[in-house]
Amino acid sequence: MEAKKKSTGANANGSTKNKIVMYVIAVYDIGEKRVGKMLKLFRKYLFWIQNSVFEGEITPAKLEELKLKANQIMDTDTDSLIIFTSRNEKWLEKQIIGKERASTDNFL
Repeated sequence: MEAKKKSTGANANGSTKNKIVMYVIAVYDIGEKRVGKMLKLFRKYLFWIQNSVFEGEITPAKLEELKLKANQIMDTDTDSLIIFTSRNEKWLEKQIIGKERASTDNFL
């Protein structure tokens, strides 16, 4: 029987309640011609933080889907994608110095 992790957070696709999720920070450095496509792709899965940086909760299956789609956009000889994963956002300490580009707060 597979254990399920409850989460009170949500990703860009909606609720993650009763799903196995992980917290992800993704950073990409990609050629200018492909930036728009990559930005559009990542906004479907994670919250935009600043420039080419995204964060949020995502299921392992959705993360694999995102990586496959990103790989199709990228030129792997010149572009890069770095993904940091954690079981839960609470295990990371985030400090923002200066202006926060995009808030990840959810307003109802």
